[in-house]
Amino acid sequence: MAPFCSGHASHPDWRMAFAMAAAQVDAQLDAHRADAGDGAAPTLGWCYLTDAYAPQADALLAALRERWPGTDWVGCVGVGVAASGVEYFDEPALVLLLSSLPRHGYRVFSGAQPLDGPGAFAAQVHADPGTPDVAELIQELAERTDSGYLFGGLAASRSRTVTLANGVWEGGLSGVAFGADVPLLSRVTQGSQPVGPMRHITAADRHVVLELDGQPALPLLLADLGIADLDNPRAVLPRLQATLVGLSAADEALIGRGGQFGTDTRVRHLIGLDPGRRAFAVADLVEPGMRLAFCQRDVAAARRDLVRICSEIREAVAETLPAETVPGSPPADPAQRILGAIYVSCSGRGGPHFGGPSAELQVLRHALGDVPLAGFFAGGEIARHHVYGYTGVLTVFVAAS
Repeated sequence: MAPFCSGHASHPDWRMAFAMAAAQVDAQLDAHRADAGDGAAPTLGWCYLTDAYAPQADALLAALRERWPGTDWVGCVGVGVAASGVEYFDEPALVLLLSSLPRHGYRVFSGAQPLDGPGAFAAQVHADPGTPDVAELIQELAERTDSGYLFGGLAASRSRTVTLANGVWEGGLSGVAFGADVPLLSRVTQGSQPVGPMRHITAADRHVVLELDGQPALPLLLADLGIADLDNPRAVLPRLQATLVGLSAADEALIGRGGQFGTDTRVRHLIGLDPGRRAFAVADLVEPGMRLAFCQRDVAAARRDLVRICSEIREAVAETLPAETVPGSPPADPAQRILGAIYVSCSGRGGPHFGGPSAELQVLRHALGDVPLAGFFAGGEIARHHVYGYTGVLTVFVAAS
C-alpha cells in the first residue's frame, strides 16, 4: 500500500480551507509518484470538519469528489478536528486523509447501504448521537464483524450534525468496514488515574450504587478519596465534583497495564449522593457484579497513558518486523511501517486537558512519529462495542509484512 497523504487548514470560507488542504495532499501524492514511480490513485479518503462548515457539508463532499474522482469518502463533523501535531477547536477548519487501500479490502456502509454479509473483520463507525438507542445499535453492528471490534466516535456539533459515507447523512450510523487483509492496530487511552482500590458492586438500583464489596457505598467513596465526612460541604464538594467513576462488566478487566484503566473501562460522572441510603449515583446504569474504581483526570495521567498506547502500538508493529539480515545494521524503526492514523478524542479533552493548545496532538506526534493523521473531537468515543467518554481512540494502518 502506498503511504497515506494528509492536509489540513482553517479559514472562514470552507472553499479556501479545502483548497489549502487539498494542495497539501496533492503535493504529497506528486512527491510519492516521483520517488516510487507509483501512479496509483487514492481509493479511500477521510474528511473531518468542524461544525462551522457543517451547513456546507454537501458542497464540500461534491468538491472532494470532483478533486479526486473515484475516491470513496467517510468522515463526520466535530467541535474540533485533529491532524498530526495540531488541533483546531472552536474555529472553521477541516482535515483530509487519503489512502490507496485496495478496494477489495474495505466497504463503505450507511443507512442506505447497510453492513451486511461476510468479510467485515473490523469497522470504523461515525454515529449521530441523536439516534435512538445508539449504544445498542453500536453493539449490534460490532456483532456483524468477525473480530467484534469497532473504532470511531459520535459526531459532535452545535449546528448541523452530519456524517459522511459516500453521501451526507443525518441520523444513524455510517462508516467503513475493513477486511482481515488490511493490517491495522487500535488502542484506547483513558487519561484518568484510579485513586482507590478496585471494588465490586454488590447492590445497585439503576444509576445508584448501594453497596460496594458488601458494604454501604457512600462511606467507601469518602474513604477512597480521603474525606472524613460530609460536614463541611465547601471543602468536600470540589473533591467530589472532580471525581469520576471507572466501570467495567464482571468479566472485563478494570485495571490494565501500568495501573491504568483497561480497554473495557467506561469512565462516567459521579452525579449525586444519597446520604439516606448511604449511596451515590453515576451517569450510567449499574448492576451487581460490575467492577468500579474512583478516579480523577489530570494532565500527568493523560500524558502518561497517551504515551503508553503509542508505545504499545510501536511494540506490536516491531513484533512483525523481519529478523536482522545484515549483521551490525541498525534496527528497523517500527514507525516507518505505520502508513497513517485515525485519532478520535473526547471533546472534553484536547489541549486544555493536556496543558496547552494542541498539546495532546503534539504528545501523539512525539511518541508515534510524524505519521499522516486525521481525527475529530467527539461527543463519545467508540471502541469494541462500547461508547466511552473522556477517552482517545488511536488506530493506525500498517504496511503488510
